[in-house]
Amino acid sequence: MLPDFKNKIVLAPMEDVTEPPFRLICKRLGADVLYTEFISVEGLIRNARKAKEKLFFKEEERPLGIQIYGGIEQSMAESAKICEDAGPDFIDINCGCWVKNVVARGEGAGLLKDLPKMKRIAESVISNTKLPVTLKTRLGWDKDSIVIVDVAKMLESIGIQALTVHCRLRVQGNQGEADWSWVKRIKDAGVNIPIILNGNIKTPEDVKFVFDNYEPDAVMIGQGAINNQWIFRQSKEYLAAGKYSEPALDEKIAVCIEHLKLNYESKKERGIMEHRKFYAGYLKGLPNISKFRMSLMQLLELDAVIDKLEEIRGFYSKEVV
Repeated sequence: MLPDFKNKIVLAPMEDVTEPPFRLICKRLGADVLYTEFISVEGLIRNARKAKEKLFFKEEERPLGIQIYGGIEQSMAESAKICEDAGPDFIDINCGCWVKNVVARGEGAGLLKDLPKMKRIAESVISNTKLPVTLKTRLGWDKDSIVIVDVAKMLESIGIQALTVHCRLRVQGNQGEADWSWVKRIKDAGVNIPIILNGNIKTPEDVKFVFDNYEPDAVMIGQGAINNQWIFRQSKEYLAAGKYSEPALDEKIAVCIEHLKLNYESKKERGIMEHRKFYAGYLKGLPNISKFRMSLMQLLELDAVIDKLEEIRGFYSKEVV
């Protein structure tokens, strides 16, 4: 059964970010629905180690969707069965990735140039799994080919059960303004499946604004969660009460350490190295933090990193006093 998306705030699939440790942290901080990183179906059907590893998730993460991408219908069909065996709550098809080497193969947002092929790709997954199938795409290739209303109608007609709209064009990549108004236009066109709004959602204020003005069923947060995993909890507070709280330093450091340990459990020393991209978010707003952050970047042992984070906690706690 498809998860209930109504009035939900969900975590976007992001390559090299939405791995199990990050997903768990976001879940514990209020994310309602999670997605894996996008997974190449060619890797899955060839039993590639990296692709297979991305299928892993913990029960605590539910409801969770496995996101796949590809441009060959038979490969998509075969991968649907592999994903189903992994036991997610639903399968999501990526038709929105803007990266050049993906679109050049007619995958991701490349399918916006060939809507009949997008339809066949979606049908190949739907017909080869008992799981609900959803899809994520963009408004169109460029400003002269905004096709999202027609795409939404087409996908609903073949059995896609929810649609995520990244409200930018392929040519924009992840830059520039997102035109959120297209979500309401899809709704006004009579599309009845859940529509999830994505793109340039950075603050709880953004979340409330789009719910109030464009009537999405859910809001998906991507980059905005990398620098502030509390955005899910804060957005819910803001929707309910018109205000939200900032996490205290003790909580920030505690969650950073929890996240670090999950990364270490998953990947050992490499997990510590990959955790570096999150320090800016966890330590944001602390005056003259750059010196401490540079020190963290040099450390490769778990206990040493934890000691440095505790040192930061102690130093700034005294500064506050």
